[in-house]
Amino acid sequence: MIEELGIRDLGVIAEATLPLGRGFTAVTGETGAGKTMVVTALGLLLGARADAGTVRAGAKQAWVEGRWLLDDVAPVAERVADAGGEIDGGELLLGRSVSAEGRSRAIVGGRSAPVGVLAELADHLVVVHGQADQQRLRSTSAQRDALDRFAGSELAAALQAYRDAYQGWRGDADELRRLQEHHDERAREAEELRLALDEIEAADPQPGEDAALQERAERLTNLEDLRLAAAQARELISAEAAADDAPDAITLVEAARRHVDRVVAHDPALAPIAESVATAGFALADAAAELSGYLAGLDADGAAELEGVQERRAVLQGLIRRHGGIEEVLAFRHDGGLRLVELDGDDDRITELEATVERRAAEVAELAERVSALRAAAAERLAREVTAELAALAMPDAELTVLVERAAEPGPHGQDQVSILLRPHPGAEPRPVSKGASGGELSRVMLAIEVVIAGADPVPTFVFDEVDAGVGGAAAIEIGRRLARLAERSQVIVVTHLAQVAAFASNHLSIVKGTDGRVTASSVRQLAGADREAEMARLLSGLADSESGLAHARELLEIADTAA
Repeated sequence: MIEELGIRDLGVIAEATLPLGRGFTAVTGETGAGKTMVVTALGLLLGARADAGTVRAGAKQAWVEGRWLLDDVAPVAERVADAGGEIDGGELLLGRSVSAEGRSRAIVGGRSAPVGVLAELADHLVVVHGQADQQRLRSTSAQRDALDRFAGSELAAALQAYRDAYQGWRGDADELRRLQEHHDERAREAEELRLALDEIEAADPQPGEDAALQERAERLTNLEDLRLAAAQARELISAEAAADDAPDAITLVEAARRHVDRVVAHDPALAPIAESVATAGFALADAAAELSGYLAGLDADGAAELEGVQERRAVLQGLIRRHGGIEEVLAFRHDGGLRLVELDGDDDRITELEATVERRAAEVAELAERVSALRAAAAERLAREVTAELAALAMPDAELTVLVERAAEPGPHGQDQVSILLRPHPGAEPRPVSKGASGGELSRVMLAIEVVIAGADPVPTFVFDEVDAGVGGAAAIEIGRRLARLAERSQVIVVTHLAQVAAFASNHLSIVKGTDGRVTASSVRQLAGADREAEMARLLSGLADSESGLAHARELLEIADTAA
C-alpha cells in the first residue's frame, strides 16, 4: 500500500504531503483546487508520460515521491534490484521529477532508474481508474481484459500457452507465405548466383594475387633493362676480365686496404679506418655475388611468361570490376555460397513448413478451444456476481451479460470476441455497454467489475478518479458503501466530489486552495471531527457553515459508521 505521497510544484499544488495508509481514503476539494493532481502525481510514479505543462508556474521542476509498504516484496524485489535500488524493511521509495523543459527523471529504491521501470512496477502495485478508463471499458479489448483478470491463473496459464503456440504458428506461416510468394524471384536469384559463383570457381582467385601479378608484370616488361643494369653494375664491382687501366671496385678497395695496413702500426688511429675499408671490401664481394645470382635468375623467355601473366590479370580484372576488389570477390564466393545453399533449399523448406504450419494450426485451434471454454465458464460467473453488485449499487433491476463469441480467425489473444451487455431494467434489450450505458451506469458497472475481480485477483491499491461521475443520491451512497467494502481487501484512494462517497472513507483529505492575490497555491489537510463535517456540508450544499448542510453531513457520517 501507499503509506505517504509527497508532491511539490505540481499544477497548483506548491507543496503537500498526503498521509494515506490502509483502508479507504477520500480526496475532496473545491473545483480547481488540484484534486486531479493527486491522480496525476500517482500516474507519474507509475511511469505515466511526463508533461511539462503540469509543472507549477514559475517553478523549475515538479517532484513527486511515494512511500510504499509492501506486505509481499517478492513480485517487485527482483525488478527493483535490477534497477540498482533497494527495498528497506519492506519499504519502497519511488520518485519522479519533471522539469519545466519536459525532462523527466525516475528514482527507484533510492537510485536513478529508467522511467520504464516505474511502469513495470505499476502492474504489481496499483490499478488506476479515471474517467478515461471508464470510457476505455467501452472497448472490446478492455472488456476481454476484465474477463481474463477475473478468470484467474488457470486461464492465464492457458492463454500463455496459446500465445506461445500462436506466435510460433504465425512466424512459420509468414515465412511460408514469403517463400511461396517470392519463389520465382528467388529461383532467378539462385540461377544468377550460381553463374557468378561458377565464374569465380573457374578463376579460383587467391588472396593478394592481383598485387603479386602486377609486380610480376612490371618485372617482365622491363626484363632487358634489368639485365643490362645488373650486368654493368656487377662488372664495375667485380669484373670477370678487368683491363689493367680499368680496375673494378673490389680491386681498388683491396689496394686501399693494403696501403692502410702497411702503416697502421705507426698510428693506432688508423685501425678503425683499416677495419672499415676491409668491411667495404667484403660488402662489395657480397653485392657482386648477389648480382650474379640475380642475373642467373632472370627469365630466359620473359615474353612468353608476360603474355600468360597479362591474360591472368585480365581474368581477375573482370571479376574485380563486377565485385569491387579481390577481397570482395573472395567474400562474395563465401557469402554467395551460403546464400545459394539457402535458396536451393527453398523447395525442401516449403515442404517442411507446410507440414509444420498445419501441425501448429491444429495446436493453436486446440489451445484456443481451451481458452474459450475457460472464458465462457468465467463469463457466467462474472455476469452473475457483477449483476449482484449492481443491485447493491442502486441498479436493482439491472442485469449484466458477458458474451464470449467465436471469431472467424484466431488472434494474439485467442479466437474469442468478448462483449459486456447491460440490461438496465426489465423489458429492455441487453445492449453493449459501449453503446447503451450512460455515464453514471458505466461508472457503477466499472466499480462493480473491480469489486468482483478484486476477490479473484487481489490488487494492493485501487485509485479512482471521479468514479461517481453522473451519480447522485442513493446510488452515490451505495458506491461509497461498495468502495468501503473493497477497502477491506485493498487500499482504496478516491478523488470525489460527492459527500455520499466521502462519508464512507476512513481517511479524509481535503485539497485546500489559497491565494495571495497573485499566485494560487493548494495544500492538503487531513480532516476529522468538525472540520470533516464542514467539508461534507460544503460538498452537499456549497456552504461549509450551512446548518442544514451540517445536519445532513452528520447524518451521512452516522450512516457510514453504522454500515462499517
